[in-house]
Amino acid sequence: MIAISRRRTIASTPQAVWDVLADFGTIVTWAENVDHSCLLRSEGSATAIGTTRRIQAGRNTIVERIVEVDAPHALAYDLEGFPPRVRHVRNRWTLVPAGDTATDVTLTSSVDLGPRPPQQLAARILGTVLAKQSDVMLAGLADHLEYR
Repeated sequence: MIAISRRRTIASTPQAVWDVLADFGTIVTWAENVDHSCLLRSEGSATAIGTTRRIQAGRNTIVERIVEVDAPHALAYDLEGFPPRVRHVRNRWTLVPAGDTATDVTLTSSVDLGPRPPQQLAARILGTVLAKQSDVMLAGLADHLEYR
């Protein structure tokens, strides 16, 4: 498994950042690389473990299922909808206070395609693609919070 992280300091409190991430079905309002999003299943709250959303990004449809919640510090979800060779993909958001009115936000994408060298190379390539998407999401989150 490989993991690639992207980090950005956002001029908002951890709670304000969490509130946006916790509104799980509305990622389309701040992530420029998401064309459509909707909740498929809610487990009592928008951030309960097991809550699932569907996103459309271009021609790609991905289902994301929450697997970790530590409000207002961390949110992780598994991504489904990749080709069968992709064993596992997870995104994990981590929020750390950076002074009184800012937050260091890290988005880590973990990819598992298997242990063999060709699989590891393919995982690194997919991880690089996901890292570029993470940069877009972090920028959109910052714009949404800092300029609204």
